[in-house]
Amino acid sequence: MDSTPFNKYAMAFLATVFVVMTAGILSDYIFDSHAPEKPGFIIQAAEAGGEGEAGAAAPAASAVPIATLLASADATRGEAVFKRCGACHTGEKGGPNKVGPNLWNIVDRPIATHEGFSYSGAIKDFSKGGTEKWTYDHLNHFLTSPKGYIKGTAMGFAGDKKDNERADLIAYLRTLSDNPQPLPAADAAAPAGDAAKPAEGAAKPAEGAAPAAPATNN
Repeated sequence: MDSTPFNKYAMAFLATVFVVMTAGILSDYIFDSHAPEKPGFIIQAAEAGGEGEAGAAAPAASAVPIATLLASADATRGEAVFKRCGACHTGEKGGPNKVGPNLWNIVDRPIATHEGFSYSGAIKDFSKGGTEKWTYDHLNHFLTSPKGYIKGTAMGFAGDKKDNERADLIAYLRTLSDNPQPLPAADAAAPAGDAAKPAEGAAKPAEGAAPAAPATNN
């Protein structure tokens, strides 16, 4: 039997195996990726309901009830806060509408019903045909974040995130009436002390001060 062709095939096969193995070894050496001495930053995707747009709109779970805030609010201090908004509102009885409506007798007034003012569609929808009123709770949430509380409102005010300042303002708004609405009962679980006291100056406005309007587009 002539072994020459067999030897040729065997040699060719071994040569092929050698070339393939050599190429594999060389490629591993050339293209080997070494781990960096200092790892980079890990980028994590934001979880749904976090600090995104939807999360920002959710009310804070630890928000203090307005009844508790009003228990230690001061209408005299609130009058000073109220003056910031005079460019948009008036607060005197029979006062004109400006960029926003007149705010006399605003507490417990049916929403989006003040005569002569053109309200945005969002406020009208929120009012449910005037069945919703500007309760202390509605005022508190709206003044915290107008656009967050009533989506689509034309109100340009960004909101007042300071609880005590906002409560003082609402206490003053209460005085803009011939018959101020009763203060809401404070939560029985609220701590004693200042929170248990009635609102100082809440029953009457400060004397000798010209009223200016707060930022509520109601």
